[in-house]
Amino acid sequence: MKKIMNAPENFVDEMIDGLLAAYPHQLKVPGNDKRILVRADAPVQGHVGIVTGGGSGHLPVFKGYVGTGLCSGVAIGNVFSSPSSEQIYEATKAVNGGAGVLYLYGNYGGDVFNFDLAADLAELDDIETATVLGRDDVASHPKERKHDRRGVAGILFAYKAAGAAAERGDSLAEVARIAEDVVDNTATMGVGLSPTVLPTTGVPSFELADGEMEIGIGIHGEPGISRGPLKPADEITDSLLAPLLDDLGLVAGDRVAVLVNGLGATPLEEQYIVYRRVAQVLADKQIRIDKNYVGNYCTSLEMAGVSISLLKLDDSRLALLNAPARSPFFLEV
Repeated sequence: MKKIMNAPENFVDEMIDGLLAAYPHQLKVPGNDKRILVRADAPVQGHVGIVTGGGSGHLPVFKGYVGTGLCSGVAIGNVFSSPSSEQIYEATKAVNGGAGVLYLYGNYGGDVFNFDLAADLAELDDIETATVLGRDDVASHPKERKHDRRGVAGILFAYKAAGAAAERGDSLAEVARIAEDVVDNTATMGVGLSPTVLPTTGVPSFELADGEMEIGIGIHGEPGISRGPLKPADEITDSLLAPLLDDLGLVAGDRVAVLVNGLGATPLEEQYIVYRRVAQVLADKQIRIDKNYVGNYCTSLEMAGVSISLLKLDDSRLALLNAPARSPFFLEV
């Protein structure tokens, strides 16, 4: 696999250098560690800070959603590796405006361990924290174990809602409640068509035969729920959409937000073919789409494939999604 890079060991740091050079008025490094980024106006006094984080390789997640009306800061690990507890703690201090800090990140063991350690360090500094885990991947666990699910692209909805709540001055408890509410009403399913290749090793994260696809694959190449021959776009979309409708218990008259997300190498043209089918199916079921996003919102380097996320909406959730937000990779006016 050919990659545009210099030394593999500098892949992450040079990518961050590029981000900082491109968006100097939106992002800053609060100390000496460039893997800790915060919004340019951090800390915002009297407002809840939101810290996210995780491994690199998923841009725009996680670092791309630091900005107004979204996250306040991020701690960045190596490709597919957790940031350290010290990095998370430093990000916490940098965004703390006196109203507490919400940790909002995906449900992965290394991240949970290090964020929990950072919370202990923050407590010693009298910084109140709360934690909400993105856990929207319905393929990773059945509904009765939904709290153990992996966090994938649907965390975008939680960033947006929690960020809007923090921006308007809600308390830490309320921002955390809103984030948890959105997570509880979000479901995602993805399909992989080809693997990602780690820049440091050149080794694919998983293997698929030519002409094969995998339904339910994770964003690090975690096993899905079925493999088989590549199907037409409408059949793939139906296979992804059906478990989401069932998981959220959606019926005629319900309203949703839809995210069709490219995993890195899938062209926008193909993503819109998928969205077309989603819109058809939901219209047939009399489920209204009140908000939609199509594009690369949570990737896995050059993995080919897509995911579909649904958020069950009410007026409150929709208002939070529609609130203004701005980051290097997201704009809502």
